[in-house]
Parts: sequence; C-alpha cells; structure tokens
Amino acid sequence: MSGRLDGVLLDVGVSSPQLDDPERGFSFLRDGPLDMRMDPDSGVGAAAWIAHSDEQEMARVFKTYGEERFAKRIARAIVAARREAPIARTQQLAEIVKAAHPAWEKGKHPATRVFQAIRIHLNDELGQLERALSAALETLAPGGRLVVISFHSLEDRLVKRFIRDQSRGDTHLPRGMPIREDQLNKRLKPVGKALRPGEREVDGNPRARSAVMRIAEKLA
Repeated sequence: MSGRLDGVLLDVGVSSPQLDDPERGFSFLRDGPLDMRMDPDSGVGAAAWIAHSDEQEMARVFKTYGEERFAKRIARAIVAARREAPIARTQQLAEIVKAAHPAWEKGKHPATRVFQAIRIHLNDELGQLERALSAALETLAPGGRLVVISFHSLEDRLVKRFIRDQSRGDTHLPRGMPIREDQLNKRLKPVGKALRPGEREVDGNPRARSAVMRIAEKLA
C-alpha cells in the first residue's frame, strides 16, 4: 500500500479493556500481578524489571517517561522496599510510591506517573509511535491526511515534532546554498491547530480529557 492511502488514523492510547483488567498488571487501583506488558508472552514484566534495575535506571525512567519530579526519591524507596520483600503486586508498588511521594497532585493518584513511566518503557511505546509515524507517511498518497490522537504530553510532543520536521524539509544544508523552496523535500503540511475534546465529550468519556488530535497533509 506504499504511497496509495488517502488517510491514516493513529489512535495511540492504551485500550481501556487492558487497563481495566487487574490481571494485566497496569492498574494501581486494582490489585493484580505486576506485569504491564502489552504482549504478556514477550519482553520483561514490571516485577522483573523492578527487581533487577538499579536506583539510577529507575529514576531515569520515572523522570523521562513519567515526568515525575520526585523520581530519585521514589526509586530510592523502591530499592529499600525490595530488600525487605519482592515487589510482585500492583498495589504493593502503588503503596510504596504513595508513601514516598511528598506532594500529591489534586485529583491524581501519586503513583500515576510512575506506573505510566514503567508501562511506556517496558513496551517501547514512544519508539513504536516513531516507527508508526514514519510508516504512515510512506503509505500516504500525495494529498492524503495523517491524523494522530495522543493522550499524554510525551506522545503529543513527539507527534508535533514529527509534523514540524517533515513540514520544514531538508534543514541541514550548507549555509548560503542557493536552493528553491520546492527543492527542500517538504513532505507534510499541518492542517489547522491541535484539537482537544469539549466538555460534553469529556463528560461522556472521562478518559478523553487528555486527548490531543493533530492533522497533517502529505505533500509528496
């Protein structure tokens, strides 16, 4: 289908059935085995990752993928807790993070960012999104539309940067080189501004509250 599709829609949110099933190990609200793998038959589960990662690695993941301000403090608490007993259950980890977190955000569980970070890291979610964007661009015909719905700031920044870079074209040319606009190899142009759900949509689907939709058109 290379260069033949009129539109590609990427909804990069995690499916609610997976999040709501405690046996999948994603939820800090429902107790279950600490796993968090999208494919439970491949890769390393969260319990094994926590058991073998050092404090610095955990802090890096919490900071990078969860934007957690207290990443070092929480990582230190997890290392101390695992010396006492293996961390194998979701609510066990959630309670450790809760006790270590000094400043809870209003309306948000203190373990939210840590659980998000571990899930993104274990499943290479940002790498998957980067590859999906590149593949989508190649499958679109000129004039085709790329539509991406993301659900947290890391995803949205990645999508925004991808559209921006593809709309600028070749920017690493020698300074002063005479070149026409049509020689810059621009491949996308943004269509409108980022769209966010209205109050009525959020009331009907609270998980849509963080959604951001961006649209771009394939040029060539």
